[in-house]
Amino acid sequence: MKIIVPMAGRGSRLRPHTLTVPKPLIPVAGQPIVHRLVKDIAKILKQPIEEVAFVLGDPAFFGDDVVDSLTALATDLGAKASIYRQDQPLGTGHAIMSAKASLSGPAVIAYADTLIRADFNLDPEADAVIWTKQVDNPQAFGVVKLNANNEIIELVEKPQEFVSDQAVIGIYYFKDVGVLKSKLQEVLDENIMNGGEYQINDGIKRMMAEGKVFKTGTVDEWMDCGNKPVTVQTNSKMLNFLKNDGEHLISDSVTLHNSKIIEPCFIGENVVLNNTTVGPNVSIGNNCVIENSTVKNSLIQTYTTVKNANLEDAMIGNHVSYDGNFKTISIGDYSVLE
Repeated sequence: MKIIVPMAGRGSRLRPHTLTVPKPLIPVAGQPIVHRLVKDIAKILKQPIEEVAFVLGDPAFFGDDVVDSLTALATDLGAKASIYRQDQPLGTGHAIMSAKASLSGPAVIAYADTLIRADFNLDPEADAVIWTKQVDNPQAFGVVKLNANNEIIELVEKPQEFVSDQAVIGIYYFKDVGVLKSKLQEVLDENIMNGGEYQINDGIKRMMAEGKVFKTGTVDEWMDCGNKPVTVQTNSKMLNFLKNDGEHLISDSVTLHNSKIIEPCFIGENVVLNNTTVGPNVSIGNNCVIENSTVKNSLIQTYTTVKNANLEDAMIGNHVSYDGNFKTISIGDYSVLE
C-alpha cells in the first residue's frame, strides 16, 4: 500500500503562522498535522505501508528541513519516502500527477490540511473508496450521490438541492491508482480545467463513466486545519481523543512552580510554568516559558515566552516573546491582536 500526500500549498488562510512554516507542519496536539494524518491513515488501513510520496511546492519554502521531517515520518512507518515537486499551483489533479512515478498499485491519496478519526475496513469489491463525513449543511461542501447499492455515481459540488449529506473530505483509496493516473493524463492532455486548474474529480468522473465501482468510507470525525479558529478547535478535539486513548501527553521534563495543569493538555519537553494555570485544551511546544498567566483552548509552539497574559482561543508561533503588560511592540505582517 502507498500513501500519496499532496501538500504544495502554503496555507494563506493560516497566516502569519504559515509565512515561515508550511501549514501541514503546524503542530496540533504536539505533532505536525501531516504526521498525525499519515499515521492515522496507516492505522486505519491495517496493512504495511511500502511508500509515502509527498508532493511539495517551492524548494525555497519546502526546504531540506521539511524533506528531512517527512522522510523521518515515512521511515517510522517502515516505508520509503518519495519527494516530488509541483512546479505550478495548477490544482489537485496536477499535484497528484506530479508524483506520476509512484502512481501504481493500491494507494490512498490524502490532502494534508485535515485530521480524522475513523475505524472501518476497505470494501474489497470497490475499485475505489471516497472517504466522507455526514454533515448538517451539505450545500457548503462537495458531496457524493449514491445509487440503490450505495455506490457513488456522481460528485456534486455545493448542491443547492439535497443530493446527500455525505461530504467529500479529501481522502481517497484506489485499488489501482494507475487507473486514476491514466484518466488524469487524459485530463492534462485534453487541457480540461475547472477554475483554471486540473482537478482530481475530472479523473474520477472518467473512471465512473467506465463502470469503476466507487464506495464510501465514512469517518467519525473530520477536523479542519484551514484557519486559526478551526485549528484551535481541532487541537481541543484531538487532545480529548488522545487523552481518552490513554496517551501520555505531558512531558516528564516539565517544571512547575506554583502552577496547575488542567487536562487535557499537551506539554512538550523542557517547558517551565511559573505562577500559571494551563488548560484545558492547550498545546505547548518544547522549550517554552509561561509566567504569571492563564492559558486555555490555545496553541503555543516552541521556544516561546509568555508573561502576564490571559489567553483563550489563542495561537502563538515559534520564538515569540509576549508580555501582556507590553509598552513597546514589534509585530510583523499578518499578525492579529484582539
